[in-house]
Amino acid sequence: MKFKVIGAGLAGVEAAWQIAESGHTVTLFEQKPDKKSPAHKSDNFAELVCSNSLKASRIDSAAGLLKEEMARLGSLTVPVARECAVAAGGALAVDRDIFSENITQKIKSHSNIIIVNEEVEEIPVSDDTVTIVATGPLTSGKMSNAIQALCGDCLSFYDAAAPIVTAESVDMSIAFGASRYDRGGEDDYINCPFNKEEYENFINELVHAEGAVLHDFDVYEGCMPIEKLAKRGMDAPRFGPMKPVGLINPATGHRPWAAVQLRRENAEGTMFNLVGFQTNLKFGEQKRVFSMIPGLQNAEFVRYGVMHRNSFLDSPRVLNKDFNMRKYPSVFFAGQITGVEGYMESAASGIIAGMNAVRYADGKELISLPKTTMTGSLSSYISDKTVKNFQPMGANFGILPPIEPKIKDKRERYAALAKRALDALDEVIK
Repeated sequence: MKFKVIGAGLAGVEAAWQIAESGHTVTLFEQKPDKKSPAHKSDNFAELVCSNSLKASRIDSAAGLLKEEMARLGSLTVPVARECAVAAGGALAVDRDIFSENITQKIKSHSNIIIVNEEVEEIPVSDDTVTIVATGPLTSGKMSNAIQALCGDCLSFYDAAAPIVTAESVDMSIAFGASRYDRGGEDDYINCPFNKEEYENFINELVHAEGAVLHDFDVYEGCMPIEKLAKRGMDAPRFGPMKPVGLINPATGHRPWAAVQLRRENAEGTMFNLVGFQTNLKFGEQKRVFSMIPGLQNAEFVRYGVMHRNSFLDSPRVLNKDFNMRKYPSVFFAGQITGVEGYMESAASGIIAGMNAVRYADGKELISLPKTTMTGSLSSYISDKTVKNFQPMGANFGILPPIEPKIKDKRERYAALAKRALDALDEVIK
C-alpha cells in the first residue's frame, strides 16, 4: 500500500511522522519553495504564519491538555515546540524560525519519508493508495477544485495576522514589562498603557483608517481584525485584546484605561508582536495608526499585518471522526481544512489521520479517541452530523462531556476534566 501526504504544514508533518514511525514509507508532497501562498515566507515545513503562541501550557487548560495528549500520542511538533520555547508567561510560544527549521530537519532526515517538492493537482482515489490531504486553510487552484469534486463546496473566509515590531524601537520610558496578574516574568510581555483621551483618539483613527480591501470579510471571533472590532463600539477593544485587567502601570501605580500587549516573537526577545492586533489595514495606515500606541511612536515594524483566505470543509457532512471520508475511506483530511481551529488542533488532527491511515492500510479497526479527551472531542465535533451551520472549533472544555458530580470551582473542575481525559487516553494507549 502506498502512502501520500499532501502538504507539509503542522498537520501534514504530524501525519507523515506517524506513518514513517510505524515503519511504512510515505511520500510527503510540498509545493514550497517553488510556490508559496501570500501568507507564507519561509521554505521550511510547519511554518507559523500568524501568532507564534501555541497557547497555554497548563494541563488544566484546554490548550495545555491538548498538547499533553499529543505528546503522549507520539507528537513531532510538541517536543520540538518545548525545545525552542520563548518566554510568554503561562503560554507555550516559540521562536518560529527555529521551530520550523527543527521540524524540517527531522522530517528530511527520516529514512521512511520521501519528500517531493511539487504542487499536487489531483487527489488519488484507489485501492492501493492511502492519501492524507493536509493542504491547509489557503488551499487554492486545481487542488481546491479537486477537493470540491470529492467533497462539494468549501466555505471560505479571511483570516488576519498581527504586526511585529523590534524590541529596541519600543519606548520603555512609557511602556512597561509585566504579565497579567504577575503570571510569568516581567520581560514576557511589554505593555503599552493608554489614558482615556489617548485611547479614544486612537480608536477614532482606527475605525476611519483605510483597509487593504473593500470587502467586509467573515472571520472567526478570535481572529477578528482589530479595526472591525473597534467599529462595534468605542469600548469593544477595551473589553477585548486591549483590556487592562491584571496590569498595573508602575509609572502611575494604577491600572491603565486600556493597554496593548506585545508578546515575544523570538527567543532573543528582539521582536514582539501586537497581541490581538490582526488587521486588514493598508501598510501605510498601520504605520500611522499603530504608532499612536503609547510607547510605539517610533516603532520599527518588521512585518505588517496581512489578511489571507481560509477554506474549510463542511466536515460533518463529509468526514468520519477518524478523519477519513465517508464516501472514499482511503482518503483522509487533516488540519485546519477539516474545521479544527488553531495550530495545535491542526497538528493533533494530523496525528490521528496518520495513525488511522496506517491502520486502514493494515486492515485494522480505526482508532476513535474517547470524547472525554480533548483530541477525541474535537474529532467528534467535526464529524457530528447533528451540527448545523458548521463553523471551525478550537480546543475548549465546553466540548467535553460534563463531569459528574458537578464541581463548582472552575479551576478544580478543569483539573478534574484534564485528569479524566489523560486517564482515558492512557487506557487507549495501553
